[in-house]
Amino acid sequence: MKVLITGANGFVGRALVARLDDQPDCTAVCAVRNPKGLAAVPVKVVQIPDLTANTDWSAALSGVEVVVHTAARVHVMNEQSADPLAEFRRVNVEGTLALARQAATAGVRRFVFLSSIKVNGEATEPGKPFTADQPPAPVDPYGISKLEAEQGLQELAAETGMSVVIIRPVLVYGPGVKGNFRSMLGWLRRGIPLPLGAINNRRSLVALDNLVDLIMACTTHPAASNQVFLVSDDEDMSTTQLLQRMARAMDTSSRLIPVPAVLIKAVAALLGRGDIAQRLCGSLQVDISKTKERLQWQPPVSVDTALRRTAEECV
Repeated sequence: MKVLITGANGFVGRALVARLDDQPDCTAVCAVRNPKGLAAVPVKVVQIPDLTANTDWSAALSGVEVVVHTAARVHVMNEQSADPLAEFRRVNVEGTLALARQAATAGVRRFVFLSSIKVNGEATEPGKPFTADQPPAPVDPYGISKLEAEQGLQELAAETGMSVVIIRPVLVYGPGVKGNFRSMLGWLRRGIPLPLGAINNRRSLVALDNLVDLIMACTTHPAASNQVFLVSDDEDMSTTQLLQRMARAMDTSSRLIPVPAVLIKAVAALLGRGDIAQRLCGSLQVDISKTKERLQWQPPVSVDTALRRTAEECV
């Protein structure tokens, strides 16, 4: 099976390339803007200058049976565009659909699209997780663009017969993780006291290894065709519990101060950082029953094992 991976040198893409390299019956084709980081992997690399409506994918799609599309314009912390939604649409909608149309024309049988839980929304009430088939409710430009790409892909599948699979991951962590997750590991390693010892929210996360395993299943499983799946480790935690388990994975102590969540939110609001307080104190849960039942799939890696692997890489 010949598989084209877009964004092959990204966080998820690199792990997927490594997994495909271990499969004797699979050949990976890597589409990237910059081939840096793939020189050591014996795969075909096709340099794609940009992901837009005008991108020519013919060199990358030759002989390909499955496309796994991980490339995207992701969250921009310091957005400079006067029209962020237009910029997200240019890449995530127009660029994605151009690739998918060319893939269908080239005879690709399945298109696996890495979407985002932001299509469902930004937060859940405790005990009321998002499900794969509930009405979407994106809030920010990124989530809106991902939903519009999903809708365009579903229309294209109906028109062409190419199978489309949509995966909406929650926060992904693992070796090589960046951003807030890596920052928290650094705080714990340095023994910095954190005012997060009394957070009673519920968060779903997914280990990189578990996400890659599901992507692999979705490339071939007959029951995945034209479906939307949510993915997580199937074990929800509070922020407090996550930090405690991260500390154990690093064989250190978590110095958590039990500050009430309402106080954290109030201080963050005064500082203009309510978004950070929401991520730390709010809930976002997903129900992956459909994923498990339809695909007969279980996350193969436990939370504690995944946290240990992540911590070891971040030393």
